[in-house]
Amino acid sequence: MSNLLSISDLSLIEINELLDVADDLKVKRSKGKIVELLKHKSLGMIFEKSSTRTRISFEVAMAELGGHALFLSSRDLQLGRGETVGDTAQVISRYVSCIMARVISHSTLEELAEYATVPVINALSDLEHPCQLLADLQTIREYKGRLKGLKFAWIGDGNNVCNSAILAAAITGMQMSVACPGGYEPDPDIVAKARGMGGSVEVVTAPEEAAADADVLYTDVWVSMGDEDEKEQRLHDLGPYQINDALVNVARDDCMVMHCLPAHRGEEITSEVLTGTHSAVLDQAESRLHAQKALLIKLLGSK
Repeated sequence: MSNLLSISDLSLIEINELLDVADDLKVKRSKGKIVELLKHKSLGMIFEKSSTRTRISFEVAMAELGGHALFLSSRDLQLGRGETVGDTAQVISRYVSCIMARVISHSTLEELAEYATVPVINALSDLEHPCQLLADLQTIREYKGRLKGLKFAWIGDGNNVCNSAILAAAITGMQMSVACPGGYEPDPDIVAKARGMGGSVEVVTAPEEAAADADVLYTDVWVSMGDEDEKEQRLHDLGPYQINDALVNVARDDCMVMHCLPAHRGEEITSEVLTGTHSAVLDQAESRLHAQKALLIKLLGSK
């Protein structure tokens, strides 16, 4: 693996290795142990979309590993004035050890990876969010002790995070059930790819069907960045797909509720469930730091 553009760039062995390293780093951090494996390494962080968890977790990860992260807003780069993605990638590669990009279009990432001479990490695109899923897998394994054989239910908009979840479930042997209204289905090519990998993926319209006996209930905002013009229609269409107490009661008694945040309380999830006994969202958010440390070490540690 030289880049991480899709969660499917990782094999099952690589995912398990990353999760093991992430778990170890989490324990070491809790004990105040410093692991400066990326001393004198630098990470260029290109942001076309705003961020809380992505920016903070990557920046802190590099600092705690002994390296340095640079926040590069697309508004401040020459990208915003017409410089090509290819030229930007080639120039930045001369300065930094790795490029992390949070972009509007997945094609931008593909072009960055084509021209860059350093690793490129997808920190969110319109197609996938693999870094989120690495953290999610770490959290699920921590709570459940395993991944294979679990039922993962996605409720709501079949967006970029859902796409990565479908592929991650196929790789790790989880049963994936997606409940969404017509027009909000996950990318059909992603679904086909996951099934071609041997994954169990069903796409249904009834949230109760997906949630039945689920080990994991997962949702995301209904109105993502760039969807604001469709807000009223989206809220109407996705209204029946809220994760609330009634839906949690359909899942397994020990189900965990996940949300990649930020959450719009009262829309895709109720406040009671978001902060309730089934919720894993804060541990899930913390896992971004540990999982991304493991990823950075894998990409840069031996270079």
